[in-house]
Amino acid sequence: MQLAEYIDSKRQQHLNELLEFLSIPSVSTKSEHKADIQRAAEWVANALRRAGFEKVEIVPTAGHPVVFAEWTGAPGKPTVLLYGHYDVQPPEPLELWTSPPFQGTVRNGNLYGRGTADDKGQVHIHLKALEALMEHEGRLPVNVKVMIEGEEETGSTNLWNFVEKFRDRLKADALVVSDTSMLAKGVPSVTYGLRGLNYYQIEITGPAQDLHSGVFGGPAPNPLRILCELFAKLHDRNNRVAIPGFYRDVAPLSRKERKALNALPWSKKEFLKTVGAKGPGYVPEKGYSIIEQLWCRPTLELNGIWGGYTGPGTKTLLPHEVRAKMDVRLVPDMEPDRVKACLLAHLRAIGREDLEVRFEEGYPPAGTSVGAPVVQALIRALRSLGYEPEIWPRLAGSAPVYLFTRVLGQPFAMGGLGHGGRAHSPNEYATVEGMRLFARSVARFLEEFSLG
Repeated sequence: MQLAEYIDSKRQQHLNELLEFLSIPSVSTKSEHKADIQRAAEWVANALRRAGFEKVEIVPTAGHPVVFAEWTGAPGKPTVLLYGHYDVQPPEPLELWTSPPFQGTVRNGNLYGRGTADDKGQVHIHLKALEALMEHEGRLPVNVKVMIEGEEETGSTNLWNFVEKFRDRLKADALVVSDTSMLAKGVPSVTYGLRGLNYYQIEITGPAQDLHSGVFGGPAPNPLRILCELFAKLHDRNNRVAIPGFYRDVAPLSRKERKALNALPWSKKEFLKTVGAKGPGYVPEKGYSIIEQLWCRPTLELNGIWGGYTGPGTKTLLPHEVRAKMDVRLVPDMEPDRVKACLLAHLRAIGREDLEVRFEEGYPPAGTSVGAPVVQALIRALRSLGYEPEIWPRLAGSAPVYLFTRVLGQPFAMGGLGHGGRAHSPNEYATVEGMRLFARSVARFLEEFSLG
């Protein structure tokens, strides 16, 4: 039996194991799920032991633990470090899920559940590919180290200290990131660049306490109105961020890059369908296509506002304080600290003494050359399976890959055949067929990378 056939023969078993993994509500942002986080880490550690890894550890951090494992039974061959995360986003709003978020459900060839697309599904696929190679071949074609963290969805707060502390043990010839996606069903992708991220919380204090809007409304300050006016000034009419200096270090898109991006088999119609907005389906930045905006342009987005009264019925008041969260996505060659300084200077220039800005996290973009052996091995692996992968110079999302590229000097690649969507949203899903093909592609990649 060939390796691909062996992987296919384990299809139902692999699906059942993934359903078990998905049932653990490992929501890293909520303290009430601390025990679930630990349970998810133990699940990953046990899966690695089943895959044939003898050195498996659950390493405590100041926050959630990191699962680390290594197999070094291929002397003379290169070493791959696999990175992923077992934590997931909160599932709310629950009423928008067709089936329970932590009860994986297959419908019409799709597996629905929180973590299917981000990132339990991909982690599980990589582990099953490693297990299949060990069972079928008796060994792995390369040396493999695995590091699965539990704080990616909260900014990987303690990952820097972990990487610094264990940099010798994390040494590898290349990094493979499990947290990835496809351009479209049947169109695999290879990515070698990621945007960076800055995240902020803004607080505005108004009156000393909540006030009656009929008695005090008008002359008394209303923090909600102030906050809305502030955010209305952060973009101009061309949907560009209106912060002086914001775009100063943005690496320009070359004509060749723009041509390649806009030639991808990417569907504007599908994008609008996924967005599902009742009004305009997207907000254009003047001079850029949607796909250029998504992958190659920095953004500033308001993530949430809270304050005042939002319960049933009426409560006429001016709130004492309001808060908001927002993120900035960074592209080459933007640096988090400089962007933060621009934002703070701009907000200070507004002149509000009642405005407090708290910087919560940040990390720079990361990139690798398309000619790096890890990237080329992944391309060859996908081609050997009969696919012509699309090459993405940059991915729309963000991840703390910069730690490995900057601290450890490791080139990285992301890619595969797993297809899914709605990450961070209700009804998150991955296709069952895509997961099977993804496992094949991971195994083929390791074989290709062993050739150098």
